[in-house]
Amino acid sequence: MIMSEILYLRMEELGLGLVSLLRAAWIAATLPILVACMPLPGLGWFRRALLGFAKRGKILPSNSTKLTVPQRFFCHFYVVAIFWTTLLLVAVWFYAIKMLPSLIEHDLFSTITSHLTGGSHAFSWHKSLSTREHVYNVWLSVFLLLLMEVQVLRRFYETIYVFNYSSSARMHIFGYLAGLFFYTAAPLSLCCTFAPEVFEFVKNLVAEFIVKGKDRMSKPEFNIWMFVTPFLRLRWYAWIGAAIFLWGWVHQLRCHEILGSLREKTETVEEYVIPYGDWFEYVSSPHYSAEIVIYGGLLVASGGADLSLWLLFAFVVANLVFAATETQRWYHHKFDDYPRNRYAIFPFVY
Repeated sequence: MIMSEILYLRMEELGLGLVSLLRAAWIAATLPILVACMPLPGLGWFRRALLGFAKRGKILPSNSTKLTVPQRFFCHFYVVAIFWTTLLLVAVWFYAIKMLPSLIEHDLFSTITSHLTGGSHAFSWHKSLSTREHVYNVWLSVFLLLLMEVQVLRRFYETIYVFNYSSSARMHIFGYLAGLFFYTAAPLSLCCTFAPEVFEFVKNLVAEFIVKGKDRMSKPEFNIWMFVTPFLRLRWYAWIGAAIFLWGWVHQLRCHEILGSLREKTETVEEYVIPYGDWFEYVSSPHYSAEIVIYGGLLVASGGADLSLWLLFAFVVANLVFAATETQRWYHHKFDDYPRNRYAIFPFVY
């Protein structure tokens, strides 16, 4: 009992350390963008520098090859994202199925023991509620990781089959590294509060496999209801968030298909035409608008109780608004007949 309590406290400390590190990383990534957006004198050089790092594709001059990589390297983001998100999803899901039922049973046993020995009823009841909330949050993270998996799988498909990147299209190496950071930190932010205990569970599972071998390891009983029932118990905001997520997901797919089809309307891959259809009728960067809706859906589905997800969402909004502003400026400079009623990223607002 004492050892289990010590292990729990150690996992809690590691969890707090990971959460603090992720939050600091999101703040550090967002602050420079916010500073660059401020119309303050003397910050022009900083804004230009940040724009230089953020530019890619059509808004990056074709002769700018220093410290750049081909834009088709976008697929690297989603290879990393699929591998990492799948790894987290499998680990958290298996942890939820194999370990959490025993945690509830242990908590129930402790509560009964406390009653029989005259322990504090209020404390036992509070601990029971805390344990059940922990179990719920783990299953909620499985749900969020499933949504993230759907997103990154579609984005990988689009980079291969939808977009026809020009051979001259480039992006800054800083933007490339930022993309790798994002698709490593974003999935982790969906389960960061208990990630250390999941990693400890996986480590013990691997150690047991090495010592005992496959045939001698305990084989848990699986049935379909073990996978379905916990999701049926998710609270209303999880399903509202999922609906918002899917709304943005569908529109981003449509907007990306429109952008991908533009290559078929030009004589050379170096030419650009004005996109029309779906949310392009309202904004210049509807795929960015849809991305904000997607991550807003994840935030709503999470219940909004974790600051890490708020900071993730803040970075997504700041980064995409910054990029959409430059895209809007490029469209107006490139096309004299560009629709003047289109906003940059938020319909009827900005």
